[in-house]
Amino acid sequence: MKTTELLGAAIAAFLITAAGGPIVIPFLKRLKCGQTVRDDGPASHLQKGGTPTMGGLLILFGITIVSLFYLQKDPQILLLLFVTLGFGLIGFIDDSIKVVCRRSLGLRAWQKFGLQLLVTGGFAYYLICYTDLTLAMRIPGLGGVWLDLGKWNVFCLFFIVLGTVNGVNLTDGLDGLAGSVTVMAALFFSIAAIGKQSGIAPVICAAVGALLGFLLFNAHPASVFMGDTGSLALGGLIAACGYLLEMPLFIAIVGFVYLAETGSVILQVVFFRLTGGKRLFKMAPLHHHLELSGWTENAIVALFTVVTALLCLAALGAVQG
Repeated sequence: MKTTELLGAAIAAFLITAAGGPIVIPFLKRLKCGQTVRDDGPASHLQKGGTPTMGGLLILFGITIVSLFYLQKDPQILLLLFVTLGFGLIGFIDDSIKVVCRRSLGLRAWQKFGLQLLVTGGFAYYLICYTDLTLAMRIPGLGGVWLDLGKWNVFCLFFIVLGTVNGVNLTDGLDGLAGSVTVMAALFFSIAAIGKQSGIAPVICAAVGALLGFLLFNAHPASVFMGDTGSLALGGLIAACGYLLEMPLFIAIVGFVYLAETGSVILQVVFFRLTGGKRLFKMAPLHHHLELSGWTENAIVALFTVVTALLCLAALGAVQG
C-alpha cells in the first residue's frame, strides 16, 4: 500500500474528528452527558464535573468512516473493527448508565467484565478458526524467537487483551493523558504494520489521525472527555493490533504506562490489606499519586507521553533485533 494512501487515511480521520468536535460536543452538552466526578478523587477534579463525556464517539467515527473504504482489501480490518467497536460499545453502555443515573459508576464490575470476556472470546475464536495467525508470541529483541505455550496461548490472549483494555481505562484520568499515550502506541503499530505490509495499516493510521483530532478538544483544560466509550475502544484497538501483527508482547513495552497504572492500583490494594489500612501511594492510579505530590496535569501528561515515545523507539529497535 502506498505511503500517500496511508497518510491520507490518517489525515482524513483527523479532519473527520476535528470537524466533528464542534458538532458533537454541543450535542452532548444538550443531552446533559456531563461527567460525574468521584468524591474520593483529587479535590482539583471536582471543577471538571459537568464536562461532556462519551467523546470517544468522535474517535470511533473517524476510525470507522475511514476504515469503510478499506474493508474489501483485507478481512482482518473487519476483525480489528469488531474488537475496537465491541469494547467501545461496552464503554458506551457504561457511560450511558453514568449519565442517566447521574453517578460515577456505570455497569457493575461483573457485568463489564462479562461483556469484555464475550468480545475477547469472539476475537480469539475468529483468530483460531478463520486465520492462519499464530497465538505464539514473538519475543522482542530476539529476532525469530517465539514463546509458544501451547493451549496456554489462549489464556495469555485473554490476559493480554483484558489487561490492555482495562489498563487504558485506568490511564484515562487526566486531560489528554490516555489519548497522548495511545497515539504513540498506535504510531508504533502503524509503523510495524507498514513494515509487515499488513492490510490493517490504514486503520491504525486512521486511529493515529483520529486521536490527534480528538486531542484538540481533550488537551488540558478538556472541553470533552473520551469516557469509557473511548478508553475501552482504544484498549481493544491496541490489543488487537498486537495480535494481528503477531507481536502481543510488544504491548508491554509501548504500553508500559498502562502496565504501570494498573500495577499501581494492584499494589495499592494489596499493600492496604496487608498493612491494615496503610497506603503505598497517596492515591492510585499512579497519575493521581503524582498529582497529589504537586505535579501539574500537563507535566504528568508530558512525562508519560515522552516515556511512551522513548519506549516505542526501543520497541522499533527490538523489532529488528
